[in-house]
Amino acid sequence: MPASPSPLSSELLSPEQRVERFRHIFATIEEEVGQVIVGQRSILRKILTAFFAGGHVLIESVPGLGKTLMAKSLSQALALSAKRIQFTPDLMPSDIVGTQVLSEGADGRRYFEFKPGPVFANIVLADEINRATPKTQSAVLEAMEEQQVTVFGETHTLTPPFLVAATQNPVEIEGTYPLPEAQLDRFLLKLIIESPSAAEVAEIVERTTQETQYRIKPVLSADTAPAVIAEMQNLVRAVLLAPPLSLYIARLIEAATPSNPNSPVPEVTRYLRYGPSPRGAQALTLGAKVNALLDGRVHVSFEDIIDVALSALRHRCLLNFQAEAEGISADQIIELLLKQVPKK
Repeated sequence: MPASPSPLSSELLSPEQRVERFRHIFATIEEEVGQVIVGQRSILRKILTAFFAGGHVLIESVPGLGKTLMAKSLSQALALSAKRIQFTPDLMPSDIVGTQVLSEGADGRRYFEFKPGPVFANIVLADEINRATPKTQSAVLEAMEEQQVTVFGETHTLTPPFLVAATQNPVEIEGTYPLPEAQLDRFLLKLIIESPSAAEVAEIVERTTQETQYRIKPVLSADTAPAVIAEMQNLVRAVLLAPPLSLYIARLIEAATPSNPNSPVPEVTRYLRYGPSPRGAQALTLGAKVNALLDGRVHVSFEDIIDVALSALRHRCLLNFQAEAEGISADQIIELLLKQVPKK
């Protein structure tokens, strides 16, 4: 395993050293979590991409593919706190954010005391978020967007870093509540986990049925993790985005808008109800900046944008009934956009 990252502050490092340090920590986390998670390297990379870009992820898969284990392993490797919330139809907002309880002091006086909910953690796994009612789903909106919650008129700030990894099951429809568009848009990336191959299933069985199992070793220390992660997140935003690439991102968003009569992709008007908002452009930009750093560059390339396009836009391209009837997916529309929208 690579040596532990240098504890030096970024102020003492050159830009090249900061980039190399970013790549080193990122790769070490991937390697450490990979000791527990079989396959799914692209999913793990995208989750880390969202984390260091300061966003959240929505993960779609059937049960049993290691989503909880991945979130727990990430928190252990990063030396951060983690909580899991199982969303059910009877879950209440106070079960997530916390509530005021009546307590009694040593002098016998009674007072209200805030008891924080499980959202007060660095990494929150919102498992099967589409099983809860819209009212409960909206309880995490303020936390995701503002990194704070308000209970009985009192605002409580969440301790950074903060990542919500929400999951939804695409198979079961009965008893579920589809996420509203406003909430979907707050996820930086949407990831789809495919079923493992036969070789990966065999390896999973081999790893999980032995007498002893691998224990994740922290890549960062609990004392320095928040500061190091904040430095890495700041470095992502410092990556350069040249005007031609910024215009390319803007053209992608414009071309994905059904109301745009000049879209080079006629399927957009035919199959989409709504296109990406400006948050889609922000997600493309931040994801591409992380990709650039991982390649050792401080400037974004077209390939960086293309690599993150599906994850950043698939949940922001909302299909109409005709698309659903014809079996058209958002990914197919995005792939057409990437082929037909000019880069220059």
